[in-house]
Amino acid sequence: MSDAYKNVHPYMAECAAEAARVARGVTAEHLSEPTHCPDWDLRTLVNHWVLYTSHGMEHRARRKTLSEELTARDFTADPDWTQAYADQLDRAVAAWDDPAAWEGEVDLGMAKMPAAELATMLVKEMAVHGWDVAVATGQEYRVSEGAARLVLEVVETHGEIYRQYDGFAAPVAVPDDAPVFERALALSGRNPRQGRVAQ
Repeated sequence: MSDAYKNVHPYMAECAAEAARVARGVTAEHLSEPTHCPDWDLRTLVNHWVLYTSHGMEHRARRKTLSEELTARDFTADPDWTQAYADQLDRAVAAWDDPAAWEGEVDLGMAKMPAAELATMLVKEMAVHGWDVAVATGQEYRVSEGAARLVLEVVETHGEIYRQYDGFAAPVAVPDDAPVFERALALSGRNPRQGRVAQ
């Protein structure tokens, strides 16, 4: 059994549960509102979040490619999308609850990545975009200290790559003694004190 499975999977389950909780706080009225992600209203952000952190997460574990039907779907068109998201998150976490899923590499199309490393990036996606959705809907996204440290490590390791593809804005300055999750958000280009992405 790999150390990554033992060390990361609990945080994956934690962040998935928190993502499901935040999703339940999103109303139909919220979906047309702007977010701090440039050019994305909340519907666009939520669809990205749902696709990659639930369907995408399960598909990565099973070494499958997302279908065009899934990548084009408006998940929010389903009145019960929040429950569907929660159920799919459960399936995704269960798919990674298999030590074999953490072995070897995952083919991402343009490149391959060690499965264990990709799993940490999926946890980061759940947490950071979960925070984005929470801020846009007047909620909080809560993570444990351990999960926050994992997210910070991912942002520190892969931040420049995300910035090359416009996934992150320039880092935001925060005090050295800021909480770990705030430091991770700031390094990803988000203002953790104001809920805005720096431009």
